[in-house]
Amino acid sequence: QVQLVESGGGLVQPGGSLRLSCAASGTIFRFLNMGWYRQAPGKERELVAAITSGLTTNYADSVAGRFTISRDNAKNTVYLQMNSLKPEDTAHYYCNVRPLIKEYWGPGTLVTVSE
Repeated sequence: QVQLVESGGGLVQPGGSLRLSCAASGTIFRFLNMGWYRQAPGKERELVAAITSGLTTNYADSVAGRFTISRDNAKNTVYLQMNSLKPEDTAHYYCNVRPLIKEYWGPGTLVTVSE
């Protein structure tokens, strides 16, 4: 079992930046492929960025060039650096393993992009 806790969300103006963190429990983190997901009001949860254990990354088209996923295996943490934020990035953000395991969903962190 892996426990995931997200942090770093908040209110930011359009064009601003935030860095989200996801802390994982356990000793197998470095072997896990990880992803950041988000769910906007009234929409389904979607994958926005992923990183493999070998550090290969990929991004949804909607965030490519603006978001960067990274990981620090020594800290059991995966990050999402979000730049040039837009109002449509407003959502609850979650991390999970890939392929995702529904039992691993954490509480998420809310990102609101607004004037």
